[in-house]
Amino acid sequence: MSPLRFPHHEGARMTDTLRYGLIGSGMMGIEHIENINALDGAEVVAFSDPDPGSRETAAAAAPRGAVSHVGHESLLADPDLDVVILASPNHTHIDVLRDVLTQRPDLHLLIEKPLCTTVADCQEVLELAEGRSGLIWMGLEYRYMQPVARLIEEVRAGAVGKPRMLSIREHRFPFLAKVGDWNRFSRNTGGTLVEKCCHFFDLMVMILDAKPVRVMASGAQDVNHLDERYDGETPDILDNAFVIVDFDGGQRAMLDLCMFADATTNQEEISVAGELGKVEALIPQDVLRIGRRGEHWIGAVEERNVTPDPDAYAGLHHGSSFIEHRHFAECIRNGSSPEVGLADGLLSVAVGAAAHLSIDEGRVVDMAEVLG
Repeated sequence: MSPLRFPHHEGARMTDTLRYGLIGSGMMGIEHIENINALDGAEVVAFSDPDPGSRETAAAAAPRGAVSHVGHESLLADPDLDVVILASPNHTHIDVLRDVLTQRPDLHLLIEKPLCTTVADCQEVLELAEGRSGLIWMGLEYRYMQPVARLIEEVRAGAVGKPRMLSIREHRFPFLAKVGDWNRFSRNTGGTLVEKCCHFFDLMVMILDAKPVRVMASGAQDVNHLDERYDGETPDILDNAFVIVDFDGGQRAMLDLCMFADATTNQEEISVAGELGKVEALIPQDVLRIGRRGEHWIGAVEERNVTPDPDAYAGLHHGSSFIEHRHFAECIRNGSSPEVGLADGLLSVAVGAAAHLSIDEGRVVDMAEVLG
């Protein structure tokens, strides 16, 4: 096999295997390690985490010989790294990214969602990233869930005509326990509509191929975590919301989020409607429904079962994280632009921030107000 060339940074080491370093080895960090383990031509050679238990778990998941670091600073000092995965808690992203982007402009980088917890921090990251040779990929893997990917294909092929309305329903279980339960407080996560829902706002923008201009939201913390206390504090993360987003092309989208609806059939239901019909994806039933006006009627549409990618490691996200990693590695090897970039990460956070502002102040929020 001939050595790989990484066109995004001219001083790259020549190798047949991409060497990964992982910053943050909690639940999502382990998910990334397991996906990279299943990826051809990729190897986790180092990881860092200040928590001893997380380092121990990472050492068990990573290949033998992977170097354990307490801090990301010593990990970044490894000159043989090709790629870094940032999977530390949301509120740590900005400080870690300041170091990665300024100290190692050669490294390729995948950032687990959300990009940062505030729009201002996201905008700073975009400025720091200018002129880097390394590729930066935003980890918004819901694009790669097979039912969602099939829905996107159908919409782009014209199944609904021009998309006019998009609806995403996520009815699911409460937030999982994380190390130190850092995800119980909005100051650490950016708020539920940033932490959890940036995936969905990214899908809205991508599928409608339009810019969000206004956001109106209603939400609350009604059920989850109210009996928990951390140093005398009660968690403040929302567990339900409706969010309506207007787009510059006249399209509109809605998110229906409930995080105390674990007694349900499908966790996600996504539908797109236009003048020609409607396309709908159901997860985890992995069903795609296509209704064509004039041909189908209520209760009688075309229904297809979506076959999982047989080569994808399933993991926690129905194989989407593995598919994302596969695309990321291909972009590095081919020297092509990232499919999901920093601008996508910024906008997905900005819509969530606008939704929180709308809830807090009980008004419609213009995106220009949030983005500046």
